[in-house]
Amino acid sequence: MDAGARRRTEIRPHGAGNRRHGPITSPPMSDSQSAGIFARQQIRQLVDEGSLRAEVPIEEAQLQPASLDLRLGTRCHRVRTGFLPEKCTVQERLDELTLFTFDLTEGAILERGHCYVIPLLEHTRLPADVLAQSNPKSSTGRLDIFTRLLADRTDRFETLPAGYEGPLYLEVLPRSFSIRLQTGLCLNQLRFLRGKPELSREELVAVHRETPLLFDDRGHPIAGEQAIQEDGLTMGVALASDEEIGDVIGYRARRYTDVLDMTLIGAHDPMEFFEPIPAPKDGRFIVEPEEFYIFASKERVRVPKELAAVMLPYDVGIGELRTNYAGFFDNGFGEGSGCRAVLEVRPHDVPFLVEDGQAFFRLQFYHTLTVPDRSYGEGGSHYQGQALKLAKHFR
Repeated sequence: MDAGARRRTEIRPHGAGNRRHGPITSPPMSDSQSAGIFARQQIRQLVDEGSLRAEVPIEEAQLQPASLDLRLGTRCHRVRTGFLPEKCTVQERLDELTLFTFDLTEGAILERGHCYVIPLLEHTRLPADVLAQSNPKSSTGRLDIFTRLLADRTDRFETLPAGYEGPLYLEVLPRSFSIRLQTGLCLNQLRFLRGKPELSREELVAVHRETPLLFDDRGHPIAGEQAIQEDGLTMGVALASDEEIGDVIGYRARRYTDVLDMTLIGAHDPMEFFEPIPAPKDGRFIVEPEEFYIFASKERVRVPKELAAVMLPYDVGIGELRTNYAGFFDNGFGEGSGCRAVLEVRPHDVPFLVEDGQAFFRLQFYHTLTVPDRSYGEGGSHYQGQALKLAKHFR
Protein backbone atom coordinates (compact mmCIF):
# COMPACT_ATOMS: atom_id res chain seq x y z
CA MET A 1 0.00 0.00 0.00
CA ASP A 2 2.91 2.32 0.64
CA ALA A 3 5.65 3.27 -1.77
CA GLY A 4 8.92 1.39 -1.80
CA ALA A 5 11.79 1.80 -4.23
CA ARG A 6 10.90 4.06 -7.11
CA ARG A 7 12.58 2.30 -10.05
CA ARG A 8 10.61 2.91 -13.25
CA THR A 9 9.37 0.07 -15.40
CA GLU A 10 9.68 1.22 -18.98
CA ILE A 11 6.65 0.77 -21.23
CA ARG A 12 5.62 2.73 -24.26
CA PRO A 13 2.78 5.26 -24.07
CA HIS A 14 -0.69 3.98 -24.82
CA GLY A 15 -1.63 4.20 -28.47
CA ALA A 16 -1.46 2.37 -31.75
CA GLY A 17 2.29 1.94 -31.42
CA ASN A 18 1.84 0.09 -28.12
CA ARG A 19 -0.65 -2.48 -29.37
CA ARG A 20 0.50 -6.06 -29.59
CA HIS A 21 -0.94 -8.48 -32.11
CA GLY A 22 -2.06 -11.99 -31.26
CA PRO A 23 -3.66 -13.34 -28.09
CA ILE A 24 -2.29 -12.48 -24.68
CA THR A 25 -1.59 -15.49 -22.49
CA SER A 26 -1.04 -15.69 -18.74
CA PRO A 27 2.54 -15.43 -17.51
CA PRO A 28 4.08 -18.85 -16.91
CA MET A 29 4.04 -19.70 -13.23
CA SER A 30 6.91 -21.45 -11.48
CA ASP A 31 4.58 -22.27 -8.62
CA SER A 32 2.31 -25.32 -8.49
CA GLN A 33 -0.67 -23.23 -7.36
CA SER A 34 -2.96 -23.10 -10.41
CA ALA A 35 -5.56 -20.66 -9.04
CA GLY A 36 -4.79 -17.51 -7.14
CA ILE A 37 -4.13 -13.77 -7.04
CA PHE A 38 -1.10 -12.55 -8.96
CA ALA A 39 1.88 -11.66 -6.78
CA ARG A 40 3.97 -8.55 -7.25
CA GLN A 41 6.57 -10.06 -9.59
CA GLN A 42 3.80 -11.53 -11.76
CA ILE A 43 2.09 -8.13 -12.00
CA ARG A 44 5.43 -6.74 -13.13
CA GLN A 45 5.46 -9.40 -15.84
CA LEU A 46 2.00 -8.27 -17.01
CA VAL A 47 3.48 -4.80 -17.40
CA ASP A 48 6.51 -6.06 -19.27
CA GLU A 49 4.44 -8.07 -21.76
CA GLY A 50 1.97 -5.25 -22.47
CA SER A 51 -1.09 -6.51 -20.59
CA LEU A 52 -0.84 -3.36 -18.47
CA ARG A 53 -0.05 -0.10 -20.22
CA ALA A 54 -0.07 3.55 -19.25
CA GLU A 55 0.13 7.01 -20.74
CA VAL A 56 2.97 7.65 -18.27
CA PRO A 57 5.37 4.77 -17.47
CA ILE A 58 4.20 2.55 -14.60
CA GLU A 59 6.43 3.04 -11.57
CA GLU A 60 7.86 0.34 -9.35
CA ALA A 61 6.23 2.04 -6.34
CA GLN A 62 2.77 1.18 -7.75
CA LEU A 63 3.48 -2.54 -7.41
CA GLN A 64 2.18 -3.79 -4.07
CA PRO A 65 2.57 -7.38 -2.78
CA ALA A 66 -0.59 -8.55 -4.58
CA SER A 67 -2.05 -5.47 -6.29
CA LEU A 68 -1.28 -2.50 -8.53
CA ASP A 69 -1.99 1.09 -7.52
CA LEU A 70 -3.89 2.96 -10.26
CA ARG A 71 -3.21 6.63 -10.93
CA LEU A 72 -5.57 9.50 -11.67
CA GLY A 73 -5.34 10.97 -15.15
CA THR A 74 -5.29 14.57 -16.28
CA ARG A 75 -9.02 15.32 -16.65
CA CYS A 76 -11.98 15.12 -14.29
CA HIS A 77 -15.66 15.03 -15.28
CA ARG A 78 -18.30 16.41 -12.93
CA VAL A 79 -21.32 14.23 -13.71
CA ARG A 80 -24.92 14.63 -12.64
CA THR A 81 -25.34 10.98 -11.68
CA GLY A 82 -23.42 7.77 -11.29
CA PHE A 83 -23.90 5.04 -13.88
CA LEU A 84 -22.99 1.50 -14.84
CA PRO A 85 -21.86 1.24 -18.52
CA GLU A 86 -23.28 -2.20 -19.22
CA LYS A 87 -24.22 -1.54 -22.85
CA CYS A 88 -21.94 1.33 -23.85
CA THR A 89 -18.48 2.73 -23.35
CA VAL A 90 -17.78 4.96 -20.37
CA GLN A 91 -16.96 7.83 -22.72
CA GLU A 92 -20.35 7.54 -24.44
CA ARG A 93 -22.07 7.88 -21.09
CA LEU A 94 -19.80 10.77 -20.10
CA ASP A 95 -20.78 12.61 -23.29
CA GLU A 96 -24.36 12.42 -22.07
CA LEU A 97 -23.99 13.07 -18.31
CA THR A 98 -21.02 15.44 -17.89
CA LEU A 99 -21.89 18.86 -16.51
CA PHE A 100 -18.36 20.25 -16.93
CA THR A 101 -14.78 19.03 -17.21
CA PHE A 102 -11.65 20.42 -15.56
CA ASP A 103 -7.91 19.79 -15.44
CA LEU A 104 -6.15 17.86 -12.66
CA THR A 105 -2.57 18.44 -13.80
CA GLU A 106 -1.88 21.20 -11.26
CA GLY A 107 -4.46 19.99 -8.77
CA ALA A 108 -8.17 20.74 -8.31
CA ILE A 109 -10.87 20.54 -5.65
CA LEU A 110 -13.65 17.95 -5.67
CA GLU A 111 -16.57 19.12 -3.57
CA ARG A 112 -18.19 17.02 -0.91
CA GLY A 113 -21.40 15.31 -2.00
CA HIS A 114 -20.77 15.63 -5.75
CA CYS A 115 -20.05 12.83 -8.20
CA TYR A 116 -17.02 12.81 -10.49
CA VAL A 117 -15.53 10.42 -13.04
CA ILE A 118 -11.78 10.47 -13.70
CA PRO A 119 -10.04 8.57 -16.53
CA LEU A 120 -7.04 6.67 -15.13
CA LEU A 121 -3.56 6.63 -16.61
CA GLU A 122 -3.52 2.83 -16.82
CA HIS A 123 -5.12 0.66 -19.54
CA THR A 124 -5.44 -3.12 -19.60
CA ARG A 125 -5.30 -5.91 -22.13
CA LEU A 126 -5.85 -8.87 -19.82
CA PRO A 127 -5.04 -12.47 -20.70
CA ALA A 128 -8.08 -14.55 -21.63
CA ASP A 129 -8.02 -16.45 -18.32
CA VAL A 130 -7.32 -13.49 -16.01
CA LEU A 131 -9.89 -11.15 -14.48
CA ALA A 132 -9.25 -8.19 -12.21
CA GLN A 133 -10.94 -6.67 -9.17
CA SER A 134 -10.52 -3.24 -7.63
CA ASN A 135 -10.88 -1.74 -4.19
CA PRO A 136 -10.10 1.67 -2.66
CA LYS A 137 -6.74 2.13 -0.97
CA SER A 138 -6.67 2.30 2.81
CA SER A 139 -6.30 6.08 2.95
CA THR A 140 -9.19 6.55 0.52
CA GLY A 141 -11.56 4.59 2.75
CA ARG A 142 -10.44 6.34 5.93
CA LEU A 143 -11.27 9.70 4.35
CA ASP A 144 -14.81 8.56 3.50
CA ILE A 145 -14.21 8.84 -0.23
CA PHE A 146 -16.51 6.52 -2.14
CA THR A 147 -14.86 5.17 -5.29
CA ARG A 148 -15.79 2.58 -7.93
CA LEU A 149 -13.86 1.34 -10.93
CA LEU A 150 -15.67 1.65 -14.29
CA ALA A 151 -14.83 -0.10 -17.56
CA ASP A 152 -16.42 -0.19 -21.00
CA ARG A 153 -19.44 -2.45 -21.45
CA THR A 154 -19.18 -4.13 -18.05
CA ASP A 155 -22.15 -4.99 -15.87
CA ARG A 156 -20.37 -4.79 -12.51
CA PHE A 157 -18.50 -2.10 -10.66
CA GLU A 158 -14.96 -2.84 -9.46
CA THR A 159 -14.55 -5.83 -11.80
CA LEU A 160 -12.82 -6.32 -15.14
CA PRO A 161 -13.93 -9.48 -16.95
CA ALA A 162 -11.31 -11.96 -18.12
CA GLY A 163 -9.62 -10.71 -21.28
CA TYR A 164 -10.82 -7.08 -20.85
CA GLU A 165 -9.03 -4.66 -23.15
CA GLY A 166 -9.60 -0.95 -22.81
CA PRO A 167 -9.36 2.17 -20.68
CA LEU A 168 -10.17 2.43 -16.96
CA TYR A 169 -12.14 5.09 -15.12
CA LEU A 170 -12.79 5.88 -11.47
CA GLU A 171 -16.02 7.20 -10.05
CA VAL A 172 -15.23 9.43 -7.06
CA LEU A 173 -17.69 10.78 -4.49
CA PRO A 174 -16.23 12.60 -1.46
CA ARG A 175 -18.76 12.03 1.32
CA SER A 176 -17.38 13.82 4.40
CA PHE A 177 -14.81 16.33 3.15
CA SER A 178 -14.10 18.36 0.04
CA ILE A 179 -10.74 17.12 -1.24
CA ARG A 180 -7.91 18.32 -3.43
CA LEU A 181 -6.59 15.82 -5.97
CA GLN A 182 -3.87 15.90 -8.61
CA THR A 183 -2.83 13.81 -11.61
CA GLY A 184 -0.82 10.78 -10.52
CA LEU A 185 -2.43 10.28 -7.12
CA CYS A 186 -3.59 6.73 -6.36
CA LEU A 187 -7.04 6.25 -4.85
CA ASN A 188 -7.61 2.58 -5.73
CA GLN A 189 -5.83 -0.71 -6.38
CA LEU A 190 -6.29 -3.50 -8.91
CA ARG A 191 -5.62 -7.17 -8.22
CA PHE A 192 -5.46 -9.89 -10.85
CA LEU A 193 -6.99 -13.34 -10.39
CA ARG A 194 -6.91 -16.65 -12.16
CA GLY A 195 -9.34 -19.45 -11.33
CA LYS A 196 -11.08 -19.57 -7.94
CA PRO A 197 -8.47 -18.57 -5.37
CA GLU A 198 -10.64 -18.56 -2.22
CA LEU A 199 -9.58 -20.85 0.59
CA SER A 200 -12.23 -23.38 1.61
CA ARG A 201 -13.22 -23.74 5.24
CA GLU A 202 -11.13 -26.90 5.47
CA GLU A 203 -8.06 -25.14 4.06
CA LEU A 204 -8.54 -22.18 6.39
CA VAL A 205 -8.89 -24.43 9.44
CA ALA A 206 -5.68 -26.24 8.47
CA VAL A 207 -3.73 -22.97 8.04
CA HIS A 208 -5.05 -21.55 11.33
CA ARG A 209 -4.19 -24.77 13.15
CA GLU A 210 -0.63 -24.74 11.85
CA THR A 211 0.05 -21.01 12.38
CA PRO A 212 -2.66 -18.87 14.07
CA LEU A 213 -4.33 -16.21 11.96
CA LEU A 214 -6.51 -14.56 14.60
CA PHE A 215 -5.57 -13.21 18.03
CA ASP A 216 -7.50 -11.56 20.85
CA ASP A 217 -6.86 -7.98 21.97
CA ARG A 218 -3.98 -9.17 24.20
CA GLY A 219 -2.25 -11.03 21.40
CA HIS A 220 -3.32 -14.56 22.39
CA PRO A 221 -4.31 -16.94 19.56
CA ILE A 222 -8.05 -17.63 19.22
CA ALA A 223 -9.11 -21.24 18.70
CA GLY A 224 -10.26 -22.10 15.20
CA GLU A 225 -13.75 -23.19 16.20
CA GLN A 226 -14.32 -19.74 17.72
CA ALA A 227 -12.75 -17.82 14.85
CA ILE A 228 -13.88 -19.56 11.67
CA GLN A 229 -17.46 -19.42 10.45
CA GLU A 230 -18.39 -20.63 6.98
CA ASP A 231 -15.22 -19.94 4.98
CA GLY A 232 -13.87 -16.86 6.77
CA LEU A 233 -12.63 -15.38 10.04
CA THR A 234 -15.29 -13.48 11.98
CA MET A 235 -14.11 -10.30 13.69
CA GLY A 236 -15.77 -7.72 15.93
CA VAL A 237 -15.48 -4.03 16.79
CA ALA A 238 -13.53 -2.61 19.75
CA LEU A 239 -15.58 -0.18 21.86
CA ALA A 240 -13.80 -0.62 25.20
CA SER A 241 -10.54 0.93 26.32
CA ASP A 242 -7.51 -1.33 26.35
CA GLU A 243 -3.73 -0.97 26.58
CA GLU A 244 -3.23 -0.69 22.81
CA ILE A 245 -6.16 1.57 21.85
CA GLY A 246 -6.24 3.75 24.96
CA ASP A 247 -9.22 5.86 26.03
CA VAL A 248 -10.26 6.96 22.51
CA ILE A 249 -12.06 4.10 20.76
CA GLY A 250 -13.03 5.86 17.56
CA TYR A 251 -13.47 9.04 15.53
CA ARG A 252 -16.47 10.73 13.97
CA ALA A 253 -16.06 12.98 10.91
CA ARG A 254 -16.85 16.64 11.47
CA ARG A 255 -19.49 18.11 9.20
CA TYR A 256 -18.01 21.48 8.28
CA THR A 257 -14.31 21.46 7.49
CA ASP A 258 -11.70 22.99 5.25
CA VAL A 259 -10.52 21.26 2.09
CA LEU A 260 -8.41 18.15 2.70
CA ASP A 261 -5.41 18.20 0.38
CA MET A 262 -4.56 14.59 -0.53
CA THR A 263 -1.25 15.62 -2.07
CA LEU A 264 0.06 16.39 1.44
CA ILE A 265 1.17 13.59 3.76
CA GLY A 266 1.28 14.13 7.52
CA ALA A 267 0.23 17.74 7.13
CA HIS A 268 -3.35 18.08 8.42
CA ASP A 269 -4.50 18.51 12.01
CA PRO A 270 -6.77 15.50 12.67
CA MET A 271 -8.91 17.45 15.15
CA GLU A 272 -9.99 19.81 12.37
CA PHE A 273 -11.57 16.90 10.49
CA PHE A 274 -12.46 14.31 13.16
CA GLU A 275 -14.01 14.34 16.61
CA PRO A 276 -12.52 11.73 18.99
CA ILE A 277 -14.94 9.32 20.69
CA PRO A 278 -14.07 8.51 24.32
CA ALA A 279 -14.49 4.92 25.49
CA PRO A 280 -18.08 4.43 26.79
CA LYS A 281 -18.28 3.07 30.35
CA ASP A 282 -20.57 0.19 29.37
CA GLY A 283 -18.81 -0.73 26.12
CA ARG A 284 -21.82 0.30 24.02
CA PHE A 285 -22.19 3.10 21.49
CA ILE A 286 -24.98 4.33 19.22
CA VAL A 287 -23.90 5.14 15.67
CA GLU A 288 -26.13 7.68 13.94
CA PRO A 289 -27.50 7.58 10.37
CA GLU A 290 -25.29 9.07 7.64
CA GLU A 291 -22.45 9.88 10.02
CA PHE A 292 -18.96 8.54 9.28
CA TYR A 293 -16.96 6.72 11.95
CA ILE A 294 -13.53 5.15 12.27
CA PHE A 295 -13.20 2.20 14.70
CA ALA A 296 -10.71 -0.61 15.24
CA SER A 297 -11.36 -4.33 15.27
CA LYS A 298 -11.51 -6.13 18.60
CA GLU A 299 -9.24 -8.90 17.37
CA ARG A 300 -5.90 -8.86 15.58
CA VAL A 301 -5.32 -10.65 12.30
CA ARG A 302 -2.24 -12.06 10.60
CA VAL A 303 -2.10 -12.62 6.83
CA PRO A 304 0.65 -15.13 5.92
CA LYS A 305 3.04 -14.23 3.11
CA GLU A 306 1.54 -16.85 0.79
CA LEU A 307 -2.04 -15.53 1.26
CA ALA A 308 -4.05 -12.33 0.87
CA ALA A 309 -7.41 -11.44 2.43
CA VAL A 310 -10.54 -9.39 1.71
CA MET A 311 -12.84 -7.82 4.28
CA LEU A 312 -16.50 -8.71 3.72
CA PRO A 313 -19.66 -7.55 5.53
CA TYR A 314 -20.51 -10.01 8.29
CA ASP A 315 -24.25 -10.23 7.72
CA VAL A 316 -26.55 -7.68 6.14
CA GLY A 317 -29.17 -8.86 8.64
CA ILE A 318 -27.45 -6.97 11.48
CA GLY A 319 -28.63 -3.65 10.07
CA GLU A 320 -28.14 -1.15 7.30
CA LEU A 321 -24.58 0.00 7.87
CA ARG A 322 -21.50 -0.16 5.73
CA THR A 323 -18.49 -1.49 7.63
CA ASN A 324 -15.68 -0.94 5.15
CA TYR A 325 -14.65 0.83 1.98
CA ALA A 326 -11.09 -0.42 1.62
CA GLY A 327 -11.03 -4.09 2.44
CA PHE A 328 -7.97 -5.71 0.86
CA PHE A 329 -5.15 -7.06 3.04
CA ASP A 330 -1.87 -7.70 1.25
CA ASN A 331 0.39 -10.65 1.98
CA GLY A 332 2.31 -10.20 5.23
CA PHE A 333 -0.15 -7.84 6.95
CA GLY A 334 0.14 -8.19 10.71
CA GLU A 335 3.03 -10.65 10.66
CA GLY A 336 3.89 -11.84 14.15
CA SER A 337 1.05 -11.69 16.65
CA GLY A 338 -1.37 -9.92 14.33
CA CYS A 339 -2.56 -6.39 13.74
CA ARG A 340 -5.97 -4.75 14.15
CA ALA A 341 -8.11 -3.90 11.17
CA VAL A 342 -9.52 -0.38 10.89
CA LEU A 343 -13.25 -0.15 10.22
CA GLU A 344 -14.90 2.62 8.21
CA VAL A 345 -18.50 2.70 9.35
CA ARG A 346 -21.45 4.58 7.84
CA PRO A 347 -24.93 3.65 9.15
CA HIS A 348 -28.08 4.15 7.12
CA ASP A 349 -31.78 4.64 7.91
CA VAL A 350 -31.87 4.32 11.73
CA PRO A 351 -29.58 4.77 14.75
CA PHE A 352 -27.83 1.51 15.60
CA LEU A 353 -26.56 0.30 18.98
CA VAL A 354 -23.20 -1.44 18.79
CA GLU A 355 -21.55 -3.35 21.65
CA ASP A 356 -17.89 -4.05 22.35
CA GLY A 357 -16.82 -7.20 20.51
CA GLN A 358 -19.96 -7.40 18.39
CA ALA A 359 -19.35 -9.28 15.13
CA PHE A 360 -18.95 -6.70 12.41
CA PHE A 361 -17.23 -8.29 9.44
CA ARG A 362 -15.37 -11.36 8.26
CA LEU A 363 -12.15 -11.92 6.40
CA GLN A 364 -12.01 -14.24 3.43
CA PHE A 365 -8.57 -15.56 2.53
CA TYR A 366 -7.16 -16.13 -0.95
CA HIS A 367 -4.24 -18.06 -2.37
CA THR A 368 -1.65 -16.06 -4.27
CA LEU A 369 0.00 -17.79 -7.20
CA THR A 370 3.35 -17.51 -5.48
CA VAL A 371 4.90 -15.71 -2.51
CA PRO A 372 5.44 -12.01 -3.40
CA ASP A 373 9.03 -10.83 -3.67
CA ARG A 374 8.11 -8.10 -1.18
CA SER A 375 5.56 -8.49 1.60
CA TYR A 376 3.36 -5.81 3.13
CA GLY A 377 5.31 -3.45 5.35
CA GLU A 378 8.73 -4.20 3.87
CA GLY A 379 10.30 -0.87 3.04
CA GLY A 380 7.91 0.92 5.41
CA SER A 381 4.15 1.26 5.73
CA HIS A 382 1.93 3.78 7.49
CA TYR A 383 -0.52 1.09 8.58
CA GLN A 384 1.58 -1.96 9.52
CA GLY A 385 1.30 -2.44 13.29
CA GLN A 386 -1.68 -0.07 13.49
CA ALA A 387 -4.17 0.04 16.35
CA LEU A 388 -6.67 2.88 15.75
CA LYS A 389 -5.16 5.00 13.02
CA LEU A 390 -6.44 7.76 10.77
CA ALA A 391 -5.26 8.28 7.19
CA LYS A 392 -1.62 9.11 6.48
CA HIS A 393 -2.54 12.67 5.53
CA PHE A 394 -2.88 13.61 9.22
CA ARG A 395 -0.02 14.43 11.57
